[in-house]
Amino acid sequence: MKIEKQWENNRSKMISYIVFGAYLFLLTWLVLFKFAFTIEEIPHLRQLNLIPFHYVLNILTIAVSSGAQAIHPGYGLLSENAKFVSLCEKCNITFIGPSSQMIEDLGDKDKARKTMQKAGVPVTPGTEVIEDENEAKAAAGKIGYPILIKARSGGGGRGIRLVEKEEDFLNAFRSASSEAKSAFGDSGCYIEKFLKPVKHIEMQLLCDKHGNVLCLGERECSVQRKNQKLIEESPSPSITPKIRAKMMDAATKAAKAVNYNSVGTVEFLLDKNKNFYFMEMNTRLQVEHGVTEMVTGLDLVQWQIRVAAGCKLDKTQDQIFFHGHAIECRINAENPDKDFRPSCGKITKLHIPGGSFVRFDTAIYQDYVIPPFYDSMVGKVIVQGRTRDLAIRKMKMALSELSISGIDHNRNLQIEILSAKEFIDGSYTTDFIEEFEKRRKK
Repeated sequence: MKIEKQWENNRSKMISYIVFGAYLFLLTWLVLFKFAFTIEEIPHLRQLNLIPFHYVLNILTIAVSSGAQAIHPGYGLLSENAKFVSLCEKCNITFIGPSSQMIEDLGDKDKARKTMQKAGVPVTPGTEVIEDENEAKAAAGKIGYPILIKARSGGGGRGIRLVEKEEDFLNAFRSASSEAKSAFGDSGCYIEKFLKPVKHIEMQLLCDKHGNVLCLGERECSVQRKNQKLIEESPSPSITPKIRAKMMDAATKAAKAVNYNSVGTVEFLLDKNKNFYFMEMNTRLQVEHGVTEMVTGLDLVQWQIRVAAGCKLDKTQDQIFFHGHAIECRINAENPDKDFRPSCGKITKLHIPGGSFVRFDTAIYQDYVIPPFYDSMVGKVIVQGRTRDLAIRKMKMALSELSISGIDHNRNLQIEILSAKEFIDGSYTTDFIEEFEKRRKK
């Protein structure tokens, strides 16, 4: 009898939970229907690739029901998702960033290439989007190997394949297309000449809705592993004032060509002959925006919000000044000695570095549990010094002070990189980490 009574109680509770859950689900849908959608538009939500459907639903429901005026997406998965921005626009909620149409146009790398060519911005030799794999193979042969297969809607290093030999092309093309389809819902790929060795230089833009454009200088992002950045610095040790001026001018042309507003970044490849080529334009706040904030004194997040509210920029290009040298090291939860195996678990001890012109951007805290999902980055150490040498020394001290127990991380690896000859003399390229890892394993 006791067991039966307990079962009845549990059963009643279970039914209550189910009813309450159904009520919340129904309420969520009613809110969205009332403020934003028709039945035909609902499937549009499910096309938000890589974003769990209920997350998007929750964000929009909370925003609408609370009367929120705007949503700031950070620099995560939603920051460049045109479909999500479109839904914000339908809900009459300001998305703090460019319009959905602009994100879509610049996210289409094929369309972006054509736009930049028309604006007089140099682009890497390549093709338009090619759907047929045999036609793509023929085009690759004309360009000459090595080549890069790149997803039209790619980002974060996904949908990119390096092909050095003709016999490897078809498998690489199919793999890139499949990954792009899975990640972005778009299998379209195009081909570019693979330039080697190259440096990865990006120009930070700040643009308002009144046609004003500021270029806030460059960041060098050539320390990369598998197309994922590890260290960023500004100014670049590799470019002369003359090249810098040309790249800033090209970035400004790119922004004006699309009437860009908000913060954004134009990414270039710089070859060994100091020729630079447009790679892509990121329509969001970059992970490494803190580097630019350090050398310019401008709060990019603050200005991103102000621009979204319709404010005019209060400075002109000749009023932008650069101070000292800034470096950022990304702290990732991974083990460099075990093939960069991701690490998750509870942080049992955390000590954050301090001091003037030292910052640690993070969301972690002691007892925080690192989940086995998403990006492995758990924080960013950013420092500024009067010179590059001083900035390197300061970064090494800051990293030595940083203590994270309970998980594996790449702090010690970052210190090793900062001590490498190629980094110290500024000669490193995007191939640097590959060679550096080989030396470490010996």
